[in-house]
Amino acid sequence: MKNNNKGENTICTHEGEVVDKQFGGSVSPIFVSTSYEYINKDISRYPRYFNTPNQEALCKKISALECSESAMIFGSGMAAISTTLLAFLSSGDHILLQKDIYGGTRNLVEAQFKRYNIDYTFTDDIDLKFFKSAIKKNTKVIYIETPSNPLLKIVDIEKIAQFAKSKNITTIIDNTFATPIIQKPILFGVDVVLHSATKYFGGHSDISAGAVAGSQAHIDKIWNLAKNLGGNLSDYSVWLLERSMKTLSIRVKAQQKNAKRLAKYLSESPFVKKVYYPGLKNHPNHNLAKKQMKGFGAMISFEFIDKIDPSLFLTSLNLIKPSMSLAGVESTMLSPAETSHYLLTEKERLSQGITNELIRFSVGIENKKDIIMDIEHAIKLSIK
Repeated sequence: MKNNNKGENTICTHEGEVVDKQFGGSVSPIFVSTSYEYINKDISRYPRYFNTPNQEALCKKISALECSESAMIFGSGMAAISTTLLAFLSSGDHILLQKDIYGGTRNLVEAQFKRYNIDYTFTDDIDLKFFKSAIKKNTKVIYIETPSNPLLKIVDIEKIAQFAKSKNITTIIDNTFATPIIQKPILFGVDVVLHSATKYFGGHSDISAGAVAGSQAHIDKIWNLAKNLGGNLSDYSVWLLERSMKTLSIRVKAQQKNAKRLAKYLSESPFVKKVYYPGLKNHPNHNLAKKQMKGFGAMISFEFIDKIDPSLFLTSLNLIKPSMSLAGVESTMLSPAETSHYLLTEKERLSQGITNELIRFSVGIENKKDIIMDIEHAIKLSIK
């Protein structure tokens, strides 16, 4: 585990910069070459080896934020997830996954793992007892996601990590919704941390990327497969991502501040039936979230009463964008049943509590009153 005493704003701003030795510029230069000299060099650089100057530098920023020894950057969140899972699983192995996870991850497991003779189980619920009861002799990996997508369930990271270590099982977590600004799973004993860097790391809805952080031994294992699968990120996108991450802490804290206020507003609305946000005291995992998170994040999900048409509401928004993905500086809303969890069957979605009426709200940095005005305007236009 890396010990970095610098503040997070400082890490975001300065860690992992490429020093401009030629001109002394204050911004990292871009090295876009796909061919590097190898004779009399300590390292053979190649984009697919994840070790170009910009790639290496950005990984230092990510590992510093996650308090890990090392990190890697990928072309998408799913590239990071699929490569990591396949790096730790072989034919005949078993993986235990939390029931409530991103739909793309679940689809990857259900659609592809049988082809590789990899056995899998989804837990019945998120408490430790459900993980314990589903373990098999050949379980090699436990995979969790907290806060979960889209119902913001909170898993006890430390308990899961301690249990996995007692069984010599590798733990992997999707930390996308929290970001290392709010939650550092490695400090709770998790082995490998994943991110869809498309989301908060990028923060401006214009970069597709994925990230993984962990010990040097774990990252080496992932790299051995990744270099063959070729899921690296272009250096121009790496440079854009490094620039975007300079404001990660500022953005996330501003979004989180808005989310806390908006969750309270939605919970008091007569048109809203239920709000899912760990910052609300009636959230079943509120106290656990307080223990392992620095705040409660900027994602909210909610359901309207039957009087409101959810589809009409989404199309009636003006300021908030009814848009795919999440975590940009602009507020967005979507229907998980039609987007992030579309690949699941209706039965699978409903078993997770993902109804057709559920709306996922990615809170941006706009003024709170403007967001509320937009929501109230759309509600008036969507009353049945």
